[in-house]
Amino acid sequence: MANSADKKRILITGGAGFLGSHLCDRFLAEGYHVIAMDNLITGNLANIEHLFGKESFEFHHHDVSKFVFVPGKLDYILHFASPASPIDYLKIPIQTLKVGSLGTHNLLGLARVKGARVLIASTSEVYGDPEVHPQVEEYYGNVNPVGPRGCYDEAKRFQEAITMAYHNHHGLETRIIRIFNTYGPRMRLDDGRVLPAFLSQALRGEALTVFGDGSQTRSFCYVDDLVEGICRLLLSDYHLPVNIGNPSEITIKEFGEEIARLTGVEFKPDYRPLPTNDPLKRRPDITKAKEILGWEPKVDRAEGLRRTLEYFKRACNCCRKTTVICSEIKSSGAYNIECGLLNFRLASSLVP
Repeated sequence: MANSADKKRILITGGAGFLGSHLCDRFLAEGYHVIAMDNLITGNLANIEHLFGKESFEFHHHDVSKFVFVPGKLDYILHFASPASPIDYLKIPIQTLKVGSLGTHNLLGLARVKGARVLIASTSEVYGDPEVHPQVEEYYGNVNPVGPRGCYDEAKRFQEAITMAYHNHHGLETRIIRIFNTYGPRMRLDDGRVLPAFLSQALRGEALTVFGDGSQTRSFCYVDDLVEGICRLLLSDYHLPVNIGNPSEITIKEFGEEIARLTGVEFKPDYRPLPTNDPLKRRPDITKAKEILGWEPKVDRAEGLRRTLEYFKRACNCCRKTTVICSEIKSSGAYNIECGLLNFRLASSLVP
């Protein structure tokens, strides 16, 4: 085992989030010293509670939109701090823009001072509602900068631009990943994106909310496959954007039917108006990932959904326990504090 002083040190922003927490697990398993940083606006300490007490793990409660200081050497920085669900970034658009702009600027500056390589988490949303299908990295996108989704889309587009500026002007070692729809354990029940929405609604016996007529398409990549792609890109010599996602495409209506079969319920769609600027098609061209990284997804949707369903079943059970117990202590005067601690303890039991 490597001496602690010899270990590679990696900073993972958004480390208590869905993707960030899985990255913490992976790099700890690979023998790195992991520094997780999160302001917990959308992250959850329960996702990384199992890592507390490990000698090679530390957590910094901090907003990267403000000055970022990390003592000691840093070899790598993974910038994954950002709201990623429309339900979140429509609620906190200013913070979303700041973490993509000011936060990225701060971390690029830190990487320059430390001599670290930095990988930024961009998104398929830089393509907007695409007119090219499937989406290739050379496509510039079809984005409405002043629409409701603009706070997220443009934050990520700016993030890519400033990262390339640091690479070209300062010679900084940078990597850019464009992440397509990803799912798996540790997604929030109230995340708002289609997969957690469908699974949680089906488990509660509710109708599945389908926006538009359900003909829009998505491509879903299991989180373990995504993490593998991130690791390969980080350690590669390629500095231009790379799509990482699963090219297996499905309509939202077909996906709802798939979830209904998986959970053993009748498919009862609740059709709602399509949100403004919601992409009608989403499928990555992963030619570059295959050729440059030797990467392609290994977990098919059936297996990935089975694993995710088990997590969501436990999560729904925990939510029901929280509701029952909180209702019993509501009259105590310590309702908010007690229920907050209870939620954390119950959520902690979900982490594999």
